[in-house]
Amino acid sequence: MSTETGKVPMGQKIAFGIGMLANQMFPAAMGIFMVVLVQDLGFPGWMWGVIFFLPRVFDSLTDPIMGFISDNTKSKWGRRRQYVMIGAIIMGVSFSILWQLQRENGVDYNFTYFLIWSLVFYLGLTIFSVPYVAMGYEMSNDFHERTNIMAVAQWIGQWAWVIAPWFWVIMYDQGWFESADVATRTLAVWVAIFCMIFAMVPAIFIKSKSTLEEDYPPMTLKNIGSSFGGLVDGFVEAYKNKPFRKLCIATFLVYNSFYTVSAFTFFIIVYYLFSGDADAAGIWPTLFGSLGALATTFLVIPIVTRMSKALGKKKAFMLSQSISILGYLLLWFLFVPGKPYLFIIALPFFAFGIGSLFTLMMSMTSDVIDLDELNSGQRREGVFGAIYWWMVKFGFAIAGLLSGIILSVIGFNADAATQTEGAITGLRLSFSGLPILGTLIALFIMRGYDMTEERALEIRSELDKRNEEAVSETQ
Repeated sequence: MSTETGKVPMGQKIAFGIGMLANQMFPAAMGIFMVVLVQDLGFPGWMWGVIFFLPRVFDSLTDPIMGFISDNTKSKWGRRRQYVMIGAIIMGVSFSILWQLQRENGVDYNFTYFLIWSLVFYLGLTIFSVPYVAMGYEMSNDFHERTNIMAVAQWIGQWAWVIAPWFWVIMYDQGWFESADVATRTLAVWVAIFCMIFAMVPAIFIKSKSTLEEDYPPMTLKNIGSSFGGLVDGFVEAYKNKPFRKLCIATFLVYNSFYTVSAFTFFIIVYYLFSGDADAAGIWPTLFGSLGALATTFLVIPIVTRMSKALGKKKAFMLSQSISILGYLLLWFLFVPGKPYLFIIALPFFAFGIGSLFTLMMSMTSDVIDLDELNSGQRREGVFGAIYWWMVKFGFAIAGLLSGIILSVIGFNADAATQTEGAITGLRLSFSGLPILGTLIALFIMRGYDMTEERALEIRSELDKRNEEAVSETQ
């Protein structure tokens, strides 16, 4: 068993958190830059949907394979670190190349170019993120320390969402760049360099023990191929774990209903609050994302961490997601043309949705992995992490496709100076209604989640007893 016991030094938590900053900055920047494809390079809604959908489907398919490889790697560096390093390099190089789009090349060429390099980037993301997330799961076996680890990581990672929205200001300020697509080409290189360095930090500083003496099958291409059936069986077996299944489905619903409509923020602020005048909108689209992330960093994560210890992880999840529903309702009423400052009132409530999600869910996944070890005798952080993030990423692919479909259905036209009343109403209904619906279903599913602190401690005690007996037998 590779899980470490007890408290984790703050330096190790911070090293893990810096990796989370890269893990979140890449998608945060991607979401900001994606607006350029429609707004400046002329991609129609269906193209936007496809380039969201296909690379993420590819990503979701490679995740379980990477989980199996990571869990069964024999190396003096352990099971994770080398993959985190390789994935960081691939992500950095491919992300910078991905956004070198030239307007004069035309929509069809840019679409094909972007799609191909997206596949390379998401392959790098898989190689990095699956073992990286597994690192976090195995850092401690203490019930509350797991939440502390994820809280520190999410606190650091949230700065991605504070910083990234300011790219909008740079992209659309002609004092910086002549056009947004030119700005994106430059910004992408700098984002890639810094995020690649951040992503390397866990590989360099997080301790891991050698697995050279572990009884794993050799990591040859032949064995990986022949083990695919076992991988699928492991996937199915892990997904039969009822508490884990609830975590996956609830995360899928909350995260991906939010991301289906998140890109609409820019369009609602520009076309509804400022009647299509992007210059007049100024920094308001940026403030929405940045202030929401600051609320998550300094308000939501500390509160949720305390709630988890006082009420338990499940009740903390139920309460925090209920608060987010209030936030989405408030946004319906507080998006007021000519008065953009009103939406700031809703942001602290709105931030509880995504802000609490991974702090709690990743901690709860660690508890569920203990249950799986008790039942199966195997420690499978990589497989469970891969399956969990498979649900997130596959759902993200669906979210991207739905975003394009919604834009097409409601009649949104990026080439128009203003939008029809029906398109604006459709954007607003989607923005508030879809996340509320997804969150309500997630709350219903999580009602029966039964991995309490008492149960988790019982499982941990059983595992410790089993491990002590195994050590005694070998002596």
